[in-house]
Amino acid sequence: MMFKKTLVAVSLAAASLASVSSFAAENVDLLIKNATVLTMDEDKNVYENGLVAVKENKIVAVTDGSDLKEFEAKKVIDADGDIVMPGLINTHTHVSMTVFRSLADDVPDRLHRYIFPLEDKLVSRDMVRIGAALGNVEMLKGGVTTYADMYYFEDEVAKTVDEIGMRAVLGETVIMFPVADAANADEGIKYAVNFIEEYKDHPRITPAFAPHAPYTNTTETLKKITELSLKYDVPVLTHLAESDREEEVIAERSDGMSPVEYMADIGALTPKLVGAHVIHVSDSDIELLKKHDVGIAHNMSANIKSAKGVSPAMKMQQEGLRVGLGTDGPMSGNTISTIDEFNQVAKVHKLVNQDRAAMPPVKVIEMATIGAARALHMEDTIGSLEVGKLADIIVIDTKAPNMVPVYNPYSALVYSAYAPNVKHTIVDGKILMKDREMTTVDEEKIRKEALDFADKVRQTVIESGEVVQ
Repeated sequence: MMFKKTLVAVSLAAASLASVSSFAAENVDLLIKNATVLTMDEDKNVYENGLVAVKENKIVAVTDGSDLKEFEAKKVIDADGDIVMPGLINTHTHVSMTVFRSLADDVPDRLHRYIFPLEDKLVSRDMVRIGAALGNVEMLKGGVTTYADMYYFEDEVAKTVDEIGMRAVLGETVIMFPVADAANADEGIKYAVNFIEEYKDHPRITPAFAPHAPYTNTTETLKKITELSLKYDVPVLTHLAESDREEEVIAERSDGMSPVEYMADIGALTPKLVGAHVIHVSDSDIELLKKHDVGIAHNMSANIKSAKGVSPAMKMQQEGLRVGLGTDGPMSGNTISTIDEFNQVAKVHKLVNQDRAAMPPVKVIEMATIGAARALHMEDTIGSLEVGKLADIIVIDTKAPNMVPVYNPYSALVYSAYAPNVKHTIVDGKILMKDREMTTVDEEKIRKEALDFADKVRQTVIESGEVVQ
């Protein structure tokens, strides 16, 4: 792929310059210049020496840089050729589980034999807060500016998101079993409603319902959550078509239906729904997901690590479904920055399809940015660098040895980049990480709290008779 001085047609460039002329007399709050700008807009415009201008929390200009002198800025970032792109969006995780990372990585049926029992003993408000604070730092340092989360005590996660300054869709988990913050599903729904009412108008936090999965909730519960999501106009996050056990339970409950067919049958497939994993789906299931405009969270590394299979996410993306990258929780994929998914997503889909040209880098980056925004039904505000959108922006170092040289920025990101290559992370127009240093929270304090809690986890695991590796 060849990159010219600008990939926008002359007429579009003229229109772009005209669109910012009204801002020329104004100061802007932040100007990023001399950048390789990947806009991820509809035309995938790339500017080799471009600029992005931000006023308050919105983007007011994205150009080829020829109009640089028209802007005066309070803060200037000279990218010096580095890649500037939309912030990454993690469409599925359980951020507070960072405190359990690296435990029982290879245990069969790990969720039911290990994770659920461990959570029963250790999940608390304190654990959720500590784990979320640590995960937020990890994601922000890896270029994630927005994430979708499912867990317990989600109001504690919200507090950490608010403090660090990130954007998030936070789902309060509802499950049929007794858990730390609810004795049953009805109590879980009440907790979720209270959380939703508290955060409904927050500028960066979108509260949500998060029924754990179809097979871990009753039909009545799933229907009730669907009705309430429409009433409150909030998302529903769930695991969907993820495992053999789920298929078996739902087939028995519904006279042989697949999980997707069952959810459609009970009215739980709606544009509010974001389904994580979506591995075990047929062509007719995919048609149902598209018909009901459901968002899909594709979690490659977690799925292949658990040997559950490879989701037909590439097929779903090609057929126009809303597909975005996710990581799953830090006990599943271990790392929770989506930049760590890029390489595996590209390569595994090539392998599965036996096609070297499958899942080209631009499609991976799309899935991590505007595609992920679509999966969360947030594409009107985030996911691309366009005038009027919220200023969620990251800068990727192209001078690091693993990034030299860069002939194709998409390929460099997908096949070469690591999370530490992210230099600056900006959310809502605010620089939350500058030169790899956090600006809103004390990273060392957060790390120490997590290490202290890890001692408690070790002791609990030892007392249960398990081996701590």
